[in-house]
Amino acid sequence: MALECALSTTATTDKSESSQSSWKLEGDYFEGCNCDIVCPCVFFGDPDEGNCFVTCAWHIQKGNYGDTDLSNLNVVALFNTPGNMATGPKWKAALYIDERATQQQKDLIMKIYSGQAGGFFAVAHNFIGEMLGVKSVPIEFGIDGKRRWLRIKDALELDTETIAGGDKSRDSVVANVPFSVVPGADMTVARSSKYNYNDYGMEWTNSGKNSFHCRFKYSP
Repeated sequence: MALECALSTTATTDKSESSQSSWKLEGDYFEGCNCDIVCPCVFFGDPDEGNCFVTCAWHIQKGNYGDTDLSNLNVVALFNTPGNMATGPKWKAALYIDERATQQQKDLIMKIYSGQAGGFFAVAHNFIGEMLGVKSVPIEFGIDGKRRWLRIKDALELDTETIAGGDKSRDSVVANVPFSVVPGADMTVARSSKYNYNDYGMEWTNSGKNSFHCRFKYSP
């Protein structure tokens, strides 16, 4: 699963902060974790292996913060979530920002993803207990038909492929889940063929595990 938070709760966001910040992001999102298919965390269930080790990746096709363009940049978040995501201990997190971003773009992306700018991430930030670090790195985010892949040199490899439904002409989809990184989105179900991570003292190797992907749109 992912930085998955029940976002009917966006009503709790500080509107005064949001009103001061004009920003929006939209593009492609996908995630992979070590849970079996379908990850139970999106239904407030416990992770299949006790902890959910999840990677969340965003390709910002169109975005801005005020007059600063944030388009065509990639962002990745890693989470170690011990026990139930909603009711268990708080999570450990690490953030990776596209090295192509200027310092101003990085600062504004950090402001959004840390929750300081309101919206979804202001709610999601409440689940994080320890921020392990933020790195500016080359991020490869790829989509080719039903395949998606993510690369961060010396840290992360994630390859996924969409799972066909009973009607082979249509993908398998889960909709209206209560705990999601992209609230309200229909999430296409996929399976990882490779999922390796090694950074910040955390290391795991998985394949054949859960993945979701969808379009995303965020604003305060």
